[in-house]
Amino acid sequence: MGTAGGDFSRRAAARRAELGLSREDVAKLADMDPGYVAYLEEHAPKLTRQALYRLAMALNTTEDHLLGVNTDAPPGAATTITPVPETTALSRRKCLELMSPGGVGRIGLVLAEATVPTILPVNYRVHDGTLVFRTGGQGLIARHLPHDAAFEVDRVDGATSEGWSVLVMGRADPVTDEDEVAVLRERAPVRPWAQGEHDLYVRVIPQRVTGRKVRGRSLL
Repeated sequence: MGTAGGDFSRRAAARRAELGLSREDVAKLADMDPGYVAYLEEHAPKLTRQALYRLAMALNTTEDHLLGVNTDAPPGAATTITPVPETTALSRRKCLELMSPGGVGRIGLVLAEATVPTILPVNYRVHDGTLVFRTGGQGLIARHLPHDAAFEVDRVDGATSEGWSVLVMGRADPVTDEDEVAVLRERAPVRPWAQGEHDLYVRVIPQRVTGRKVRGRSLL
């Protein structure tokens, strides 16, 4: 199948850089040759649907995003129904595996005197079984730490309405030890969602992890 050429290559390369992955990492996750991943990032490729799907999975994004389809629309806006859905509960191990590439997640905190959670998008990385992100040292999140938190990550294929969702319940703690911060800067170099000073690392320690996967079931 054809792609959007150079734009596709730039989106694939940008997404890999956002996740902090090497071409070799993506090649392993997508079951591709590293040289082929390099080619996809440097040329206007023609991909089979299967190869596009594997690359999107490796980059923890959607095929539509790589192709530049409806980039201003929320995930799943094009189609929201799987005709014959099959829902599978995911094990804790599988949930953490799906989250392991990092990317964009949402943290929810029920702040003082509030009756509903405040939910904010953040870029995150997984380090030693915990979720790590950065925020402003004087910002809304920082002012309420440590705090019980929910952290949600999902992936939806807009073309098929299939995907998965993982919810982590745990404790969000600021990382204040200088040695720990140095380790995170080296091993979990996550970039903040928004520009500005975001020098505070926050670690979410999972206490309960649940997830489910929805896919279409064959009628045959």
